[in-house]
Amino acid sequence: MKLDTQLIAALGLGKYLQGEQWASAIINGEAVFDNGPAKPLRSPIDHASLGQYVNAPAAITEQAIKEAHAAFLKWRTVPAPRRGELVRLIGEKVRAKKKELAQVITLEAGKIVAEAEGEVQEWIDICDFAVGLSRQLHGLTIVSERPEHRMMEQWHPLGTVGVITAFNFPQAVWAWNAMLAFVCGDPVVWKPSEKAPLCALAIQSVVDEVIAEFDGAPRSLSQIVIGEVETGKQLAESPLVPLVSATGSVRMGKAVAATVGGRLGRSLLELGGNNAMIVTETANLELALRAIVFAAAGTAGQRCTTLRRLIVQESVVDQLLPRIAKAYETLPIGDPRESGKLVGPLIDEPSFRAQQQALADAKAQGGEVVFGGERVTAGVPANGFYVRPAIVRVNGNLPVVCHETFAPILYVMTYKTLDEAMALQNGVPQGLSSAIFTDRMQEAERFVSPAGSDCGIANVNIGTSGAEIGGAFGGEKETGGGRESGSDSWKNYMRRTTNTVNYGNALPLAQGIKFDV
Repeated sequence: MKLDTQLIAALGLGKYLQGEQWASAIINGEAVFDNGPAKPLRSPIDHASLGQYVNAPAAITEQAIKEAHAAFLKWRTVPAPRRGELVRLIGEKVRAKKKELAQVITLEAGKIVAEAEGEVQEWIDICDFAVGLSRQLHGLTIVSERPEHRMMEQWHPLGTVGVITAFNFPQAVWAWNAMLAFVCGDPVVWKPSEKAPLCALAIQSVVDEVIAEFDGAPRSLSQIVIGEVETGKQLAESPLVPLVSATGSVRMGKAVAATVGGRLGRSLLELGGNNAMIVTETANLELALRAIVFAAAGTAGQRCTTLRRLIVQESVVDQLLPRIAKAYETLPIGDPRESGKLVGPLIDEPSFRAQQQALADAKAQGGEVVFGGERVTAGVPANGFYVRPAIVRVNGNLPVVCHETFAPILYVMTYKTLDEAMALQNGVPQGLSSAIFTDRMQEAERFVSPAGSDCGIANVNIGTSGAEIGGAFGGEKETGGGRESGSDSWKNYMRRTTNTVNYGNALPLAQGIKFDV
């Protein structure tokens, strides 16, 4: 098995392992193993075995939900600053194990070391954010029309949060949700991607160490169930899970939204992105080039904020496009554990096939592949799916362009006027991240105005990826409308109550109604 004993020991993963089989769930601080059909777990780096796992059966998931609800009844009464202290201690533990946690991300998701460590840093950063937030969970005081009355608004813990995550950010997305949920008074039941269960177990090991030593924290505050579609559906169906936060495909998000909505619960959705950058004739092309290459090729194109559409003013495209191709030629592709590599593997063979199909569709629809797209086999580990990032010239938003392919394909199109560029920018079903490179204030301000980008993230002179945790993260349209991480995203994890207090001796009614008996 590729996961070495030193790493297992450093993260305390041994308690979740029997032979080569990983636990199916962590409930109430204890590993649960099931004897159902085992599934292999392999590293995208070289297809080496990382062990095997068994999906948690429905009864185990139901147990986790019930244990979480019991934890909620206790945790909701713990003062928020005390809940913040738990998160502070989690952050300290993560700092001490940052390198090891990143190694698991690299092995299981194929990220280069710098990006893997950056993802763990996101967890640390959101811990810091949540600790401060734990002393700032605030409502409002509101004037009353009635004499000797006062109105106020409070925010209270909501209940168990079901978290469903994707493989590409196997630790950070959970942390965005869980750290806020914990300070808001909510337990978490997590269904990680079936492609990245080890990252979830590594997280749980770290968090459970802190919970076990923390006075007043229920052991079932953080729980994991390993599973696939049926497990996610079970979380979405449960009335004991008032909020389901789901990150993944649009198809998955629509199913979650329909199920949760059917019981009038809440869903927080982070779904597909089809992100564009407009490059104007006044843009700093050197700055734009650096942003394009990282946003389009970083993480092998497997970010929801990956740059997928480049909309270039026709007067500068012949200057910019050759420079992108030249930069792509020199991108170091290979084993993400090696120093200097910037592009690692796709997660698996289906992702590679999806990329190849998208390139074929683009050609059939009139596009031209001007660089890359082929599988790389020289100088990379055998059996991994390494690809050279592709550049495809297209005439506007072709049907294939309107569909997000989770691989490094950059579609390049041109425009004459900013109106045309904005129509292209907004002319896809997704609405996550966007950017414009310009030195004209009017263009920049229009881009971020109500008549500009229709995305949840609209950047000026920086790329589409690499959002900081201080801002709310999420998008519109088929991206789902959810917001996680910073700003006031914490409100998703709480319920609002409006209180009116009568401190007088009369009982006047609102709106001047008289009802004397």
